[in-house]
Amino acid sequence: MSVRFVIDSLDFVYNARTHHGKIPLAGLLRLQDFLFEDTGSTGTLSYQISGKHDARGKPNLTIRVEGEIYLCCQRCLGRLRHTLDLRTALLVAKNESELSQADKDESVDAILATSDLDVLNLIEDEIILSLSISSRHPEGECEINKPEAQENNTAANKENPFAALAAIKKMH
Repeated sequence: MSVRFVIDSLDFVYNARTHHGKIPLAGLLRLQDFLFEDTGSTGTLSYQISGKHDARGKPNLTIRVEGEIYLCCQRCLGRLRHTLDLRTALLVAKNESELSQADKDESVDAILATSDLDVLNLIEDEIILSLSISSRHPEGECEINKPEAQENNTAANKENPFAALAAIKKMH
C-alpha cells in the first residue's frame, strides 16, 4: 500500500498548492472490482491535484489523472483497454449550506472542505465515477465477434446437444 497524501483542502487552495505523483493500481482497492481479473496488480496512474480560485473567486481543487487500465467488457467478458485522461474541477464548499447550494447546480461538482482530505481516496472516487456503467468494446470488436470464436461456436453447434445425455442414459 502506498503512503497516503492528506491535505487541508481550503489551505491547499488558498496557498495555490500543486502536488503530483504516480499511484500504483494495486493501491486503489475499490477500483479493483472494475478491473479485468488481476490486471490491477500492475501498472501506475499519473495524477496532479492543484488548488486555485475559479473566475468567481470560489475555491476549487483541480484533479488530473492519466494512465491506462483494463476493464472487463460486459458483452464478451474479455479484456478491454481503457485510457484514462480525467480532468475534474471540484468546488470546495466551506460548510453544509454552501454544499447544498452547489448541489442545486448540476454543472458543479462540490465537496465539503476538510482538514484531512485523503487525496488518493478522492482520486479513486473520481476514477470510479468516470467509468461507464457498462464498459464494452466498440461494435464488432468483442471476442465473440472474432472469426476464431465463430469457428468454435459453429463446431459446438454441430454436435448434438443431447449426445451427453444419451451417453449417461446408456451408463445406467
